[in-house]
Amino acid sequence: MSLMPELLIAFLCLAAGGVLKGATGAGAPVLAVPALAMMFDVRVAVVTMLVPNLLTNLWQAWLFRGDRLPDRFVAAFSLAGALGVIGGTVMLAAFSPRALLLIVALAVLLYIVARLVRPDLLLSREVATRLAVPAGAVAGILQGSGGLSAPVSLTFLNAMGLTRTHFISTVSIFFAVMTAAQVPMMGALGLLTWQGLALSFLAMFPILAFMPVGAALARRFSRQAFDRAILALLSVLAVKLIYDFAIG
Repeated sequence: MSLMPELLIAFLCLAAGGVLKGATGAGAPVLAVPALAMMFDVRVAVVTMLVPNLLTNLWQAWLFRGDRLPDRFVAAFSLAGALGVIGGTVMLAAFSPRALLLIVALAVLLYIVARLVRPDLLLSREVATRLAVPAGAVAGILQGSGGLSAPVSLTFLNAMGLTRTHFISTVSIFFAVMTAAQVPMMGALGLLTWQGLALSFLAMFPILAFMPVGAALARRFSRQAFDRAILALLSVLAVKLIYDFAIG
C-alpha cells in the first residue's frame, strides 16, 4: 500500500473518532483504534491516540469541572485505571501483533454485546463505588494492551445513570489520568518514539475538526439512531478484525 492511501485511511479513521467524541463526549478510540489496527498495527493505533486522548480529555475535564462526582470515587476509579494501564502496556510490548489484534477484536465485541444485552442496566451509587477499583483496573488493562477501555469504562459509567455533564467530567478525568500514566510507560518500553509522538500530535487535527460534526449530528438525530449506526459500524470492524486474525 502506498503512502497516500495509508494517510487518507488514517485521516478517515481519526475523523470518525472525532465525530463520535463530538456526539457523545467520549469514545473517539472506540472507532479510531479498531479501524487503525485493522489497517496498520495495534501498537501504531495506540500510539496515535495518545496525544488526542490526553489533550481532549484534559480540556473536557476542565470544561466540566463543576460537574465532577465525589473526589473519592473519581480518584479510586482513575488511579485504578492508571495501575491497570501500566500492566496493559507491558502486555502491549510483550504480546505478538496477532494476539493484540485479537484483544482489540474481543474488546469491540464485548462493547457491542454490553450495549445490546443490557442497555437498561443501572447500578446504585453504593454498588458503583464498591466496583470503582476493579472496573477501573480492568478498563486500564484493556486500554494499555489494546487502546480500548470502552467495554468496561463506558459501560460502567453508563450503568450509573449519570447526567451527560457528570458522565463527560468523570470519563475525561479517567482517560486523562490513564494516558498520563501510559505515556512514560510506553517510552520506557520503547513503544513511543519521537516519530510516533509527532504522528500522535498530528492526529489531533482531524479529531478536533470533526468533533463539531458529531455535535451537529447528535442534535439532528436521536441518541438511539446514532447508537445503532455506531454499533453497526463497530460490528463490521469486529468481523474484519477477527477475519484478519484468522488468516494471519
